[in-house]
Amino acid sequence: MTGAAGFIGFHVAQLLLARGETVIGIDNLNDYYDPTLKEARLALLRKHDSFDFRKLDLVDSAGMKDLFASEKPGGVVHLAAQAGVRYSLTNPDAYVASNIQGFLNVLEACRANPVKHLVYASTSSVYGLNTRQPLSEHDSVNHPVSLYGATKKANELMAHSYAHLFRMPVTGLRFFTVYGPWGRPDMALFLFTRAILAGEAIQVFNNGRMVRDFTFVDDIAEGVIRVLDRPAQPDPAWVGSAPDPASSSAPYRIFNIGNNRPVELMTYIAALERTLGRKATIDFLPMQPGDVPATMADVTALESATGFHPSITVDEGVSRFVEWYRGFYRIKDS
Repeated sequence: MTGAAGFIGFHVAQLLLARGETVIGIDNLNDYYDPTLKEARLALLRKHDSFDFRKLDLVDSAGMKDLFASEKPGGVVHLAAQAGVRYSLTNPDAYVASNIQGFLNVLEACRANPVKHLVYASTSSVYGLNTRQPLSEHDSVNHPVSLYGATKKANELMAHSYAHLFRMPVTGLRFFTVYGPWGRPDMALFLFTRAILAGEAIQVFNNGRMVRDFTFVDDIAEGVIRVLDRPAQPDPAWVGSAPDPASSSAPYRIFNIGNNRPVELMTYIAALERTLGRKATIDFLPMQPGDVPATMADVTALESATGFHPSITVDEGVSRFVEWYRGFYRIKDS
């Protein structure tokens, strides 16, 4: 598993370990956000005898090849990436290195040491200028509005080429606005919670007129495991004269993974205010470059293929996050 010390990777690793898997976790522990949070996640994973951590950067092609050659993993969950739309506006090189070169190194390692299934993280950001809701894997995604989204679209294309050339089973998962305990400090819920508790204003873009398919991390992790257990297969109905972007004549699939219950951003903030028992001071701002006003995941394909059914409501999910946040940062109720 790459990105094992990351937000989603940590939760997926916990599920794998709980069912008795041996997990080799890879992470470079960079300082994109506070590394102490990553170390805290790792400390919990290291309590399992079947967890083996390796500090390794994806761009280290020799290190990746050596690791795969020595360990010969049966499956790979690739969750490491340079994330964040806004950061990509000012640090594009980080996205090319991690998301393009790093992903190539993962593909090459899997090709040299064949695995039963490679599951990797894509993102709802690939939909870019698409406005038809719910967003469907069967629609083309040729108009990204951020470099982050473009690199993830590139990952999907790279994955297909390896699935076609080497019959490597590969599945990409387009995550929709993941939130929950142990989340990244640059994500909205984390930023909002910290600011409200400190008595500071929160920044709300597009004057609050945003809709997101907020998806709780436990639902995401369960979906990742369900997909991992079902290696991608060629689609017998696929034809080149009317190509479906979500499948292929190769063992390749793309799935949305989201809550399928979009929520207005102001409703999300209201749930946080109720949980904290405090009102937010809000600075309403224009839409940011690289952002989109609405996302909603069509998850019918994932449900059909795996039985995936997201179950955590926003109210419950926000409450769980706040409980974790207060405990981790030792903040008492006031």
